[in-house]
Amino acid sequence: MTDEELIAAARAASRHSYSPYSNFAVGAALRFADGSVVTGTNIENASYGLALCAEAVAVSKAMADGVRGGLEAVAVTGPGADPITPCGRCRQVLNELAQLGGTDPEVLCVGPDSVRKVRLSDLLPDAFGPASLG
Repeated sequence: MTDEELIAAARAASRHSYSPYSNFAVGAALRFADGSVVTGTNIENASYGLALCAEAVAVSKAMADGVRGGLEAVAVTGPGADPITPCGRCRQVLNELAQLGGTDPEVLCVGPDSVRKVRLSDLLPDAFGPASLG
């Protein structure tokens, strides 16, 4: 799957967003070494702190299906004027999955007219992860 197809998958996922409070629909798509793609979208809650970000939903879906590594790329899309980046919590969640497979995935931060490509390790330098515990 190309980067453009991964971005299209993230945009398609954002159409399933439940974001009645912020009206900020986010989509995420994860590409794995075996060619599989897992998507997620944000799910808000009236108790704001219980909202789920698109990236966390995608990682949860992947891990629930037994995926424990091979994360190569992540695409994140949103409605803003600028490319969107994962929040700090999502950077940590993505890092956990990436570290399980020893990868440093490229993150495609997508805006309406541009894509910013950055490595996860650049978004979350000196990350805490599974190796930090042992």
